Amino acid sequence: MSGPIEPLILDLVEFVADRPRPYAEVIDAWRTSCPRLTVWEEALERGLVRHEHDGDGSAWVSATAAGRAALVAARRAA
Repeated sequence: MSGPIEPLILDLVEFVADRPRPYAEVIDAWRTSCPRLTVWEEALERGLVRHEHDGDGSAWVSATAAGRAALVAARRAA
């Protein structure tokens, strides 16, 4: 990975890696990030995070195995 939004993508993945978080919480936390939608869309497109709905209609965001692997790789490279 490289480019100016890469650190932000990894920050997003790290934010949801500890535990699934409600979609509203994720979007609220990223509200002040200018390229929020770009970061969100890239993370989804790359399969680093997933957005799921449960039976009661709640939306959740969590890191995927690929997202966790990207975090490990970034830490090794640092």
